[in-house]
Amino acid sequence: MSLFFEILAVVLPVFLVIGLGYFLKRIGLIDSAFLFQTNRLVYYVALPLLLFYKIGTADFFANFNGALVIGASLAIAIGFILSYGYAALRGYPPAARGSFSQGSFRGNLAYIGLAIVLNAYGEDALTRAGILMGFLVPVLNFFAILALLLPHRNAGDQRGAMFWIRQIALNPLILASFAGILWSFLHLPLPQVAERSLKIASGMTLPLALMAIGGAFSLEKLRGDLVRAFLATGIKLAWLPLIAAGLLWMLEVRGLDLAIGVLMSGAPAATATYIMAHQMKGDSELAGSIVMMSTLASAVTYTAALYILRSLGL
Repeated sequence: MSLFFEILAVVLPVFLVIGLGYFLKRIGLIDSAFLFQTNRLVYYVALPLLLFYKIGTADFFANFNGALVIGASLAIAIGFILSYGYAALRGYPPAARGSFSQGSFRGNLAYIGLAIVLNAYGEDALTRAGILMGFLVPVLNFFAILALLLPHRNAGDQRGAMFWIRQIALNPLILASFAGILWSFLHLPLPQVAERSLKIASGMTLPLALMAIGGAFSLEKLRGDLVRAFLATGIKLAWLPLIAAGLLWMLEVRGLDLAIGVLMSGAPAATATYIMAHQMKGDSELAGSIVMMSTLASAVTYTAALYILRSLGL
């Protein structure tokens, strides 16, 4: 029973901060305009600073695990193949097919995955998870674009391939992660003033990110085909972490890295799935339902995952 309460002490704070954002929005202390600007601040400034700071000041060779990156990337690829194949076999309409598939494998690594890893295993684990995320974000973006473009491949698209290549190559999270990796790899010193400034600035990242998720949360977004949303949520929160765990075990990833791989794979669907569905002829109602449903359910699945990991001594 003490193990259960120990896990609650890891999971609950993350979701209580999300709940705080929801509460502040409902009492009118923050509004939609504030949340829009906060999301932009986190995505374009705060999170890139956090990633660069944590990765750039770490020992790259001590924290990088190639097998972890390969295993987690393969899990995403398998998640895409299984979810898209299932949607195609069931005859889902093109718009629903892309949103269903994307919501089944694209997790909210930056906002919720990192927060859970930090709460569960501390700063060292956050650094390792940040390096992993730097490699996974391009993989997630690639398969997300593929999932949304494939159903409409015969209908033509106004945006060419170069547009989507730029979306991946100029992603601020990717740029910050790889800048930090290069900085760490070359053992470049970080001036004390810069390091202390980054420490202060990056401290706002996860609280703001979690409150933004809570502020944007609305049960009204749970609409459209809830059966499909439930199935996608099950793939994202249950099957994907299990697939990742199996692949990582076969690749001989053990200990903290195994736990990080499982927790990052079990992150709920990213808010970006809803945004991209709007941009790329996807079913935005289905995408929004998957985001809301998986975010709610992840409080339970993260508790279960951590219970299993702790029982295994991780």
